[in-house]
Amino acid sequence: MTWSVQDFAGKPVAVFTPPQPRFTVLFLHDHDERLPGENAELTAALDAHNLACIAPSGGQSWWADRRHPAFDPETTAEQHLLRLTSSPRHPVTPSPLHAPIGVGMGGQAAVRLGLKYPDRFPVVAGWDSAFDFHDWYGRGTALDELYDRKEQARQDTAVLHVRQHHFPGHIWFGCSPESEWFRGNDRLHEKLSAVGVPHTFEPGPVERPLATMVAFAADALAKQSRRLL
Repeated sequence: MTWSVQDFAGKPVAVFTPPQPRFTVLFLHDHDERLPGENAELTAALDAHNLACIAPSGGQSWWADRRHPAFDPETTAEQHLLRLTSSPRHPVTPSPLHAPIGVGMGGQAAVRLGLKYPDRFPVVAGWDSAFDFHDWYGRGTALDELYDRKEQARQDTAVLHVRQHHFPGHIWFGCSPESEWFRGNDRLHEKLSAVGVPHTFEPGPVERPLATMVAFAADALAKQSRRLL
């Protein structure tokens, strides 16, 4: 199977569509802006589980609900994602079920989307997710433009969007202990555990992390779809 590039609201979206896909995942890229078509492991996993994938380009927006002129002078990256997943001009097919997944910058955004909109995104997953991205504030990245100060950035991290009684039903995230993002992943795990939110945390080396993430999303989407019947 191959990837194609389509246009949505004047922005490119990489699309992977197997024959008669079961469900759709929304892949959010890292700050290196590497798209999934360049990753053989991810593509093979999508094909194996018969999942369609839409992968928009978010630039250095951190997929936040914050204005970033380099991305768009009027629409935030988060609002772009909400419109993309609900539009009649959906690149694959309109569907009530999308599973946001991602890596690094995209991983934290995928999980944050679920925590902010759990009814809309009941399945979320992230690998090596940059949950403590506020630690990069002041280093000359786009975060310095998105937020006025480090504390404002911290208030927008996934852990601060955790709600005890309203959360996505299927949450997966993993991170290698050697990653600079490990403490943030462990912190989110501690917070979710403390308030009783079910989730799966892989706190160690995972042989094929992207394939594992996709397998989780496929299984969780199947379970969620049965609940809707």
